[in-house]
Amino acid sequence: MYTSLAEAIADAEAQRKSLAQVALEIESRDQGRSVEDIRAALHRALEVMRHAIEQGLTGDLRSTSGLVGGDAAKLRHGAAGPLAGTVFREVLMRALAVQEVNAAMGVIVAAPTAGGAGVLPGVLLGLATKHRLTDDQLVDALATAGLIGAVVAHRASLSGAEGGCQAETGAAAGMAAGAATQMLGGSPKQVGFAVALAQQGTLGLVCDPLGGLVELPCVFRNATGAAIAMAAIEMALAGIEFAIPADEVIDTMGEIGREMDVRYRETAGGGLAATPTGRRLAKERLTQIKRA
Repeated sequence: MYTSLAEAIADAEAQRKSLAQVALEIESRDQGRSVEDIRAALHRALEVMRHAIEQGLTGDLRSTSGLVGGDAAKLRHGAAGPLAGTVFREVLMRALAVQEVNAAMGVIVAAPTAGGAGVLPGVLLGLATKHRLTDDQLVDALATAGLIGAVVAHRASLSGAEGGCQAETGAAAGMAAGAATQMLGGSPKQVGFAVALAQQGTLGLVCDPLGGLVELPCVFRNATGAAIAMAAIEMALAGIEFAIPADEVIDTMGEIGREMDVRYRETAGGGLAATPTGRRLAKERLTQIKRA
């Protein structure tokens, strides 16, 4: 397993391979499985992601508390806004769809966690639809996303309880940005810049779910994370470089997470969860759940 994106990028460049190729090869070596077997598993994960999007876009789902549901369908069928007809709107609605399925206790791929699971499929499948990309290209992107996530897990954290939402939605934004940059033809170095550009934009992001439920603001933070990933992809593919290497951005995220007040790490003790409206909604919804 790679513990440094810089090392993975250097290996990919030296071998004239994509990050997906080196990721699959090292995973095959570490797990004792064939590359074909790993790709098959990623294909299955892709199908789960696709099904979650389709299910979420129906607009029929509601979370256990009733706080969220139906908003992805509004982006699909609702009034035309300034982003109507753009790939950006396609990405946002898919990110919301997956998270609404998660909030309704449906089946999703935790990539990297359930709380941040909408960003990666939203970005990858939204862009794949626009650019008519193949499932094999999407599987390559998932392999790259896995490599990025493994580095984040090693150097920092993927847990909201440990590092705040920067470790969940933030990490997901970095994974999506890097994976999509490769998928759209970016070089390994551009993938690294995309990760850095995405994750620098989520540093310090708190985890403050109302009532401790992975619903508000979690669902909508996934749309925000997807938007940040899209910005990073656009900048990286344009040739924009970020001065701080991705590994150091990730290290900084870990440091911030360790120093973050416990109220902002998935305890529902601070942030939006502690607002008057947040406390009232949480109390009302938890009461409803207990009565059900």
